[in-house]
Amino acid sequence: MNVESTIRIAAAIIFDKAGQVLVVRKRGSPVFMQPGGKIEPGETPAAALARELREEIGLVVERDTPLYLGRFTAQAAHENGRLVEAETFEVALAGQVAAASEIEEITWVDPFGPLDLPLAILSRDHMMPLARSRRQK
Repeated sequence: MNVESTIRIAAAIIFDKAGQVLVVRKRGSPVFMQPGGKIEPGETPAAALARELREEIGLVVERDTPLYLGRFTAQAAHENGRLVEAETFEVALAGQVAAASEIEEITWVDPFGPLDLPLAILSRDHMMPLARSRRQK
């Protein structure tokens, strides 16, 4: 696949106090994924993440607090034939979160438990294993 077929996003792994991971489902989508979104031209991944988290779930991310975890690539959940490349951060949960903007539903999942809800490939194959490794320390 060529570069034009790759969607660059910033994605968050957010844990609650019980070690569960936040996932979101966009309006009209059958799958859950990490909160975050597309990186706009001229925007840093961290700035894109802060903007998207504020818009989508009402989470205010303090400057320099997201912990960069790496770049991961998978098939895009909503655009056939395209890849999604996620700059991934661990973000501290500060306060309450709620679905807003294009987010229809949010839920918390145990990354060690049976993942019995439909997850985007990126979340299933990269984010949940990464979340498990972050909690085994």
